Amino acid sequence: MASLPPLVEPGDDLTREEVARYSRHLILPSMGVVGQRRLKNARVLVMGAGGLGSPTLMYLAAAGVGTLGIVDFDEVDESNLARQIIHGTADVGGLKTESARDSIARINPLVDVRLHSERLTAANAVDLFSRYDLILDGTDNFATRYLVNDAAILARRPYVWGSILRFEGQVAVFWEDAPDGRGVNYRDLYPQAPPPGAVPSCAEGGVLGVLCGSIGSVMGTEAVKLICGIGEPLLGRILLYDALAMSYRTIGIRKDPMGERVTALLDEDEFCGVVSDEAAAAAADATVTPEDLRAALASDAPPLVVDVREPVEFEITRIDGAVLVPKSEIVEGRAFGDLPRDRRIVLYCKTGVRSAEALAALNRAGYADVAHLGGGIAAWAARVETTMPRY
Repeated sequence: MASLPPLVEPGDDLTREEVARYSRHLILPSMGVVGQRRLKNARVLVMGAGGLGSPTLMYLAAAGVGTLGIVDFDEVDESNLARQIIHGTADVGGLKTESARDSIARINPLVDVRLHSERLTAANAVDLFSRYDLILDGTDNFATRYLVNDAAILARRPYVWGSILRFEGQVAVFWEDAPDGRGVNYRDLYPQAPPPGAVPSCAEGGVLGVLCGSIGSVMGTEAVKLICGIGEPLLGRILLYDALAMSYRTIGIRKDPMGERVTALLDEDEFCGVVSDEAAAAAADATVTPEDLRAALASDAPPLVVDVREPVEFEITRIDGAVLVPKSEIVEGRAFGDLPRDRRIVLYCKTGVRSAEALAALNRAGYADVAHLGGGIAAWAARVETTMPRY
């Protein structure tokens, strides 16, 4: 498959400082001075300054991309530091966009960094995307991924997509209006999002920190190729990386002939929930607060506290007296014989998502006195047992 035309026109002549800084690029036959001028003139918007955004932003800044926009409304948390390498210990508690800007300035003060410290919504996405030549999306939830895809289509912009979970990662290029009829978009790969709760987030399933660098650097490479019009981009292909097997493979993506044309955007809240409708309904009348659970455990008839996380999480930290019954054991019915029907049960997980799904499964099985801990062990650690380790 041939290269695509360069996405960006060359910018101004390089200064003496720029020639010295980018000299290793300039002697690449396929890049040269003109390619570096294209990078200098490029405007790239990066969705998120997290696990994938961190290495991508750092490499694009070092490469000399002239304008980098960053969309992120979150603050730096201590749990980010093992993988989000653009932030440091001193940045904890501050906005990720500001921390990323400061790191980029140390890497390359020639880059113009534009901060968008806000949530991407249906109301602002198309206008924001229209200000940039290329979008990079490393977000970790399906609602935002579909919003990015649909907004990129309406703004007529290509974007590089990356995804990571545990020890595996994926990268692809999507561009509905690509030349020569080569256009594909995220909905051609995933026409519908999986059911809520079916795919764990990185916070629930974990991610190897260095995996972010592997996938983020591929995303940055694809961005440079698109800007300069070199090489064969991952348009119409998805790259699959398995860190444990140290294997890469690509699979073709074809245009979905039955796919519906995107004409408008759905707001994130309208697109898909964090938990299924059944779980949300079950939790509506059966959610206890950390304070409620503390009082119940001190009563004459304490409930059975069931931890529905995975064994590796149980080893990190747990509520005293809790028994481990992973969510899969409950949802698939294998735990029903071990859980009493004549005693109140309170379920908990990390944040309340998995416990709500387990609650719905127990309700279906006829358990009458079951509740779950709202906010999970994270809320318990924040409000009751404040010395407990957090992850």
